[in-house]
Amino acid sequence: EDPSRAALAQHLERVMAASECALPERRRMVELMALFATLPVPPDPLGLYPDYAALRERFLRAVDSGVTELVEESFLALYSHLHGYEVPLTPAERRRFRAKSGYLCHVGGLSPIVKSAPYISADTVAADYGAGNGLQGLLMQVLSPHRMTVQIELSSLLLESGRQLQAWLGVPKERVRWVAADVADVSPAEMDFIYIYRPLRPEGEGRLFYQRFARALAVSDGPCVIFSVADCLRGFLPQSFEAFYEDGHLTCYRKGR
Repeated sequence: EDPSRAALAQHLERVMAASECALPERRRMVELMALFATLPVPPDPLGLYPDYAALRERFLRAVDSGVTELVEESFLALYSHLHGYEVPLTPAERRRFRAKSGYLCHVGGLSPIVKSAPYISADTVAADYGAGNGLQGLLMQVLSPHRMTVQIELSSLLLESGRQLQAWLGVPKERVRWVAADVADVSPAEMDFIYIYRPLRPEGEGRLFYQRFARALAVSDGPCVIFSVADCLRGFLPQSFEAFYEDGHLTCYRKGR
């Protein structure tokens, strides 16, 4: 372990003790903060993160200040910038996106990432439906290394950016599969953990997607956990799934064994 990162994590543990986060989640947040604070500025050949260096410096100043609220706010701003708000699509990708009632990229937040650890084991096959640059899935791999993360995204430019972020974060190549596809073209049947942030509106082609998604899960074997942000799955999932957590932003489902 990087000694400077370990020392910084100890400092952040003290600073974040005043946070409202539950202790296990706070520790995972501190791990991410220490990682971002000690990594260099990420590669950005596509110009997607123009303000990263400035936001990183702001975060580091907040860490030095020792003020919990400033640390939390500046880290969220840094994460959000790296996650990105825009979806750079080619004309052909954009036509396909609109035809499927696509829902443009929004930041899912850090909460699903730090809450996911108890539901991911070394053998987990996880998927992110509408992954963007794959940051959420990559950070879940950092916190809870597991067999495979399947990143499903229509934008070829975002997938290329995601591959760069994977190398930057030090996530082994064999642990991530980048899938350039419509989310409707990838079955969830083999997934143990699914992160999904409303990739399609539940109307027209989007409604058909959620129906097929639910049918595939209904006949799949084994347990499955779904983290659904801005949830569109309620009313579609089979009765074998139960909602075990809701906070108005994130809804978590699980299927029994």
